[in-house]
Amino acid sequence: MDRIPITKEGFQKIKEELEKLKTRDRKDVVEAIKEARSHGDLSENAEYDAAKERQGMLEAKINELESKMSKFDVIDTSTLKSNKVVFGATVKIENVDTDEVKTYRIVGPDESDISKGDISVLSPLARALVGKKVGEEAVVNAPGGETEYEIIEITFE
Repeated sequence: MDRIPITKEGFQKIKEELEKLKTRDRKDVVEAIKEARSHGDLSENAEYDAAKERQGMLEAKINELESKMSKFDVIDTSTLKSNKVVFGATVKIENVDTDEVKTYRIVGPDESDISKGDISVLSPLARALVGKKVGEEAVVNAPGGETEYEIIEITFE
């Protein structure tokens, strides 16, 4: 069984989502099914069919999250220290060609959110950065071609 890295914060967020799905959302779907049943003939009841479909999707999501949670390797990034880019590091990089500077935090695949600057450890950019030190360059092979970045700073939060 392959382990999936995740930060403590990411694990907590998924745990809370699972709890919400199992309690509030499950209860809401059961109520919707109960309401639809009260409308009579189930063979031609679109509300009932929609509620049952929602229930199936909800249960699939719960099963998916439970399965993933059993594979998570929870990492407390606040205890990490390294002079190299590793999982949990926040990395400031500069595009060698354009001088554009960006900052990314390397997180697990289930918690990545590019709008927050969180990139998956499995992404091409993170793979190119992992193991590098400040001052070193990383070449990213992306669909748009090769891009070269210089590592300016590595921090841990």
